[in-house]
Amino acid sequence: MIHEHSRRQFLRTSSVASVGAIGALSGAAAGARAETRPIAWVAPKSPVSISSGNGLRAVERAVLRIGEGLDPVLGVVEGVGIVEADPDDMTVGYGGLPNERGVVQLDSSVMHGPTHKAGSVACIENIMHPAAVALKVLQTTDHVMIVGHGAYEFARAHGFPHEDLLTDKARRAWLRWKQTSSDRDDWLDPGQMDWNEEGTSVGLAGEVEPVPFTYGTIHCGAVDTSGNLSACTTTSGLSYKIPGRVGDSPIIGAGMYVDNQIGSAGATGRGEAVIQSCGSFAIVQAMEAGMDPTQACLHVLRKIVSNSKRQKRLMRDAERPDFNVVMYALRKDGVHGSAAMFPGARYAVADGVGARLEPCAALFE
Repeated sequence: MIHEHSRRQFLRTSSVASVGAIGALSGAAAGARAETRPIAWVAPKSPVSISSGNGLRAVERAVLRIGEGLDPVLGVVEGVGIVEADPDDMTVGYGGLPNERGVVQLDSSVMHGPTHKAGSVACIENIMHPAAVALKVLQTTDHVMIVGHGAYEFARAHGFPHEDLLTDKARRAWLRWKQTSSDRDDWLDPGQMDWNEEGTSVGLAGEVEPVPFTYGTIHCGAVDTSGNLSACTTTSGLSYKIPGRVGDSPIIGAGMYVDNQIGSAGATGRGEAVIQSCGSFAIVQAMEAGMDPTQACLHVLRKIVSNSKRQKRLMRDAERPDFNVVMYALRKDGVHGSAAMFPGARYAVADGVGARLEPCAALFE
């Protein structure tokens, strides 16, 4: 068993080495900008796909379809589409938790490694599959991002149906949030009511269900047997957010990024923290500098914590943030990894051995 002192010394040494590697890479870029050669990673023998913990079905579908010859970008979009259409997953698409007005607003981005093209939509309403709309932006326009009503009209022009995304389950959750979010408004807390939702007098209510809350999101990345990469991140965003809020998911380089010579990366959790550290782009840079996928994820999480210390309201104590972020990384050769701020997170993987959940590394114990 490694002694605590030795373990901490190892982590400090690893961190310094990681920072040094990134610094060396940045220094080279700032200097003569000599031509860099692609790292000679060997493509995997079977397709590989990774996802957030809610994406087991997504990676299974992505690998199946890529194995049948589908382009990886089509495979990941088809995979996340399963979760977008699931009313029981309140983090994405249909059934996602709404904004503070009770409106479901969705964000998504897609990136195709071989062409280095990206497409994204933000604050799109009444469209169940924002990832497929982002793919249409990539395929049919010279734009990268379309937002709001413009994204809705673009989707409708491509035949996507208008759909009510607010399920009864999500609507009830939103009402509970409104009822409990303030003790100075005129909404009665559920525990103060003597009528149930059906309008029947029941006396004072008993135990009340907790209000669900989520940062939302599913990320999915994939690589085929030629070493071609693609990735997608899609979300219903922060629960009960200010209308119009955009998180990291539709922002290229924040919630998702692909470099076909290196790898792909994505994020779930507090989007503002990921945006302010260019999280997914930084992971791919770290892999280019020589870190393996898990090391790269941990490196970026350390940077996020360091940046967050400047905003005391975001910190649980002097060292630990009061929020979670999970990062995901897939290298061109199929090697993958993931890391979260805190223990207990898992990510989904599918490859030649099948689909499964694997534990994420943790920055803090």
